[in-house]
Formats: sequence, structure tokens, C-alpha cells
Amino acid sequence: MLPLAIKTIDCRQGDAKQLFRDLRDKLSPRGDVVSEAGRQRTIDLFGEPLSPREVVKRICDDVRSRGIEAVLYYTSKLDRKDLTPSTVRVTQKELDAASEKVSPEFLNTIGQIRQNIAEFQRAILPKDARIVRKIGAEIVELRQRHLPMKRVGICVPGGAAAYPSTVLMTAVPAMTAGVKEIAIVVPPTDFGGYNVDMLATCNELGIKEVYRVGGAQAVAALAYGVEGIPRVDKIVGPGNLFVALAKQHVFGDVDIDSIAGPSEVIVLADNTARADFIAADLISQAEHSPGSGVLITWHEPLIAAVKQALEKQLAELQRGDLARQSLEDYGALILARDEAEAAALTDLLAPEHLHISMDVPEKMLSQIQNAGAIFMGHFTPVALGDYIAGPSHVLPTGGTARFANGLASTDFIKRSSIIHYNAAALRADADHVRLMAEKEGLTAHSASIDIRLK
Repeated sequence: MLPLAIKTIDCRQGDAKQLFRDLRDKLSPRGDVVSEAGRQRTIDLFGEPLSPREVVKRICDDVRSRGIEAVLYYTSKLDRKDLTPSTVRVTQKELDAASEKVSPEFLNTIGQIRQNIAEFQRAILPKDARIVRKIGAEIVELRQRHLPMKRVGICVPGGAAAYPSTVLMTAVPAMTAGVKEIAIVVPPTDFGGYNVDMLATCNELGIKEVYRVGGAQAVAALAYGVEGIPRVDKIVGPGNLFVALAKQHVFGDVDIDSIAGPSEVIVLADNTARADFIAADLISQAEHSPGSGVLITWHEPLIAAVKQALEKQLAELQRGDLARQSLEDYGALILARDEAEAAALTDLLAPEHLHISMDVPEKMLSQIQNAGAIFMGHFTPVALGDYIAGPSHVLPTGGTARFANGLASTDFIKRSSIIHYNAAALRADADHVRLMAEKEGLTAHSASIDIRLK
């Protein structure tokens, strides 16, 4: 096998910033790249070579107009699964049977993960606020009320692997926020809607609505509502390019969490870091295929040591070939001039996962603004955040951590401000309102004050 062709950049001689800009563009869901096989599949289905974004629009519009008939049509054509309105939903009998088939150890793990997630998500829930403002002798009461959303839809992948962890990392934050109705959509595959681990996880959480439908048609069904699948208020959860673009398409009809792309990690490492640990961290994200793994260090000997460790570990892993391709396409080993340059480069890429592999990571943490989740020290691999720590593993990708946040219980909360004046308090503030309304030419605003003070 040829040596690993991962990009290596010495910032004293090369431009790492341009590499990061290129990576950010590659990893964002632009929706304008499709494989030859995918292009042919589109032609077979629609009769013309549409872009993924055009495919998503066609599917979503069709589901909106034809409902469950369109959902089942695309499920048949794209997933090769013929379902009916009565078989698209997983029955309670099937959910119970899944719980009986999995091991007690798995159920115990689900319970522990649920407990960890709920503990963290409860701690970050907002509290109602109330202030009393005096206007002269009068009192105005102002409040902020927080209520959970009523109904949420969750997309769970099921193409190349089963993801019960995604059920936990999306549903438990919603349940902790107080959401009563949760609908899971998952592709009708052996890794999805027919996977006992995934179904048992849903059942153990008390989720009764699980639908065997994936892709853009699943997103559209949740957003618009179809026969047997009532519409939701918000759609969350990861998926492939078509799921991401469909979520973008329906935003406005419903809320969404983010438009997620491939997994990413940056490892910031100093001279105390171990090369074999770092290699394992980079591969753990690259094995998602696609997935990006980038090392940034100012300790030069670490570059060669990590590359050697990557070669060794890739040769031993089941998904080593897939991870190798991802590292060659989306990975890099970067030698920064110093810690400050390493921090600046990290903020430029704004990674989904940031692992600060240092003995004293707090020093570097203070220099970092942009990251979805941050893992501190040599013994906190990203896998802990993926599976058990507590914060959700649904995180911003493709550079969106500059402005977006990881999924949390707070994302399922609807805020309302509550304002209460009496007549005397209204009179005390009336002149300020009149002046602003005059400046903006909105005379009806003034009139709504004046009519109450006659």
C-alpha cells in the first residue's frame, strides 16, 4: 500500500489559512456536487440531471402537495422498500420485541447515558425571569416565560451504520426540556427502521412514534404533515446531504437545528501529547467517511510521529481504508509557529470538535472562540462526547461554529415576554411612545396610546 498522502503544512513556509478555507468549503453542504452513480439515479427518477438542491425541492414540493402517497413513492424508488400508510409506522409490538432482543448490558448502557445527558441538560435549562420597574409612583411588571415546544421531529441516520446514540443525544434533551410529542424518522434499512438496537433505544425512552422513512421525503413529511404523520414544530438530527438540504428547504415552515455536514475534529497538541492518542483521534472522525481530522501543533517532532502512528493504526482497523481516504481528502498535519497561530487557525476553521491535547489545556481554551464541543486534556477523546458525557453530539459543522451552537435542551424551549402596565403607568410612558412613533411616521401607534388616555 502507498504511504498515507495526508497534507502536511509548515506555517513557516506554506499557507495553512488557504488550506482551511478550502476545507471549510469542501465540508459545507453546498449541494452542487454529486457522484456519477447519484447523477444517474436522479436521471432515472426525474428524467434529467438535477442538482441535489433541485432534487430536494422536487421531493419536498411533491410531498407537500400529495402527502403520504409521495412519501411512499420516494421510499419505494430511493430506498427500494415498498410500504403502505399502515406499515410505515413501527408498531408498539415491534418496539417491545426489540427491547426483549437486546442484551441487559445494552439496556443498562442506555439507562446510564440517558441519566448523564438529562443531568447536564437540566442544569442548562433557562429559568423564568421577572422584574418590577417603577415609573414614578407606578409599577410595570415584565416577565420572561419559557415553555417547551409541543411536537418535535428527529432524523436518525440508518444508511451505513445504526445510530442509537443519535436517538439519545437528540430525544433526551427534548424530553428534558418538556417536549411531550417526539416523532422519529429513520430510513427503512437494516441499520435504520429494522434495527433492534435503534428500536430498543426508542422504546426504552418511551418514544411511541417511529416512522420507517428517510431522506428528503422524511423531512418534508415532518415539516408539512401527511396522513399518519402530523407536522412538527422543529426538526433536528443529522443525515446525508439530501437531509441537510431538505431541512434548509423547509426552514420557515418549521424550525431546524442546523444544516450539518461531515464530521470534523481539530487536535491542538503540545510536546506533552502522545502521537498514538492523536492518530486515534484523527481516525475516529475520518472513519465516518467523509470526515475530517486535522492536527495543529507547534512541536515539530509530533508531525512525523503522528503520521507514523496513523499508518500503523489505519492498517489495523476495520474501516481503515475509508478513514485513509477521508484523511487524504479532508485531513492535514500542520506545524504552527506558536500557540497563538494555532489558536488563530482553529478559529478560522471553527471545527465541530476541538481536542486540546495538552497537560494544561485551560491556557489554550482562553484563546479559542469558535468550536462546537471542546475536549480537554490527553484522556478526553471525542468518543466520550459522542456517546456518554452529557452534552449532545449534534454539533455545528462546516465552519458554522462561528455562529451556531450544539443542540441542547434550550433549543426546545419557546420564550415569550410578558408585559403588564396599568393606566397610570401607561400615562407615564406615553410621551416617549408618541415621540418615537412620530419619528417613524407610525401614527396608529400613537393613536393606540391616546385612545386609552382620553
